[in-house]
Amino acid sequence: MIQLPNVLESKTKIRFQDCDPFNHLNNGSYINYFMNHREDVLIKHYDVDIYKMAKQRGKSWVSSSNQIAYLKPAFLMENVVFESQLIRFTNSELHVEMRMYNEDKSHLKAIIWCGFVYFNLLTQKRDIHTEDLMQLFENVNNPVNAISFEKRVSQLKPNLVKNS
Repeated sequence: MIQLPNVLESKTKIRFQDCDPFNHLNNGSYINYFMNHREDVLIKHYDVDIYKMAKQRGKSWVSSSNQIAYLKPAFLMENVVFESQLIRFTNSELHVEMRMYNEDKSHLKAIIWCGFVYFNLLTQKRDIHTEDLMQLFENVNNPVNAISFEKRVSQLKPNLVKNS
C-alpha cells in the first residue's frame, strides 16, 4: 500500500479583492483561503473530490464548526503556505487543523480548527462514513497533542516569539 502524506501543503497569493483598506487579508476571507486549500489538496493527494461525491453519491461534508486564531497579518500580494491535517475523526465527523504561514514558513499567520459532518444531501441528515473513507482516515489521521484549541494555539506561540 502506498503511504499517503498526513500533512498536506499548498501555496497561494493573497489577492486584492480579499483584503481590507489596510492591505491585510480580511478576517472573513481567511476561512475561504483555508477551505480552498483543503479542497485542492484532498483532490491532489487523496483523490477525494467533495463536489464529485455530492453529485455522484449525494453525500459530502458540511462545515459544523470553526475556531480560528489570527496571529500575524497576511498582506496583499503576499505568497503564503498552507498546511492541513486530519486531527480526529468519528464515523460521521472530521476535525481538521489548518495553518497559514509566510512563504518561507518562518511566521505562523493563522491557525484554524474545522469540524465537518458527513451529510446526506437527499435525506438532509447526517450520514455514516463508508468503509473506504474510514480506512483513508485511519491511514492519514495525524492527531495533535492538545485537548483544546486554546491549548494548541498556546503550544504554537513560543514558535512565534522564537521566529519573530
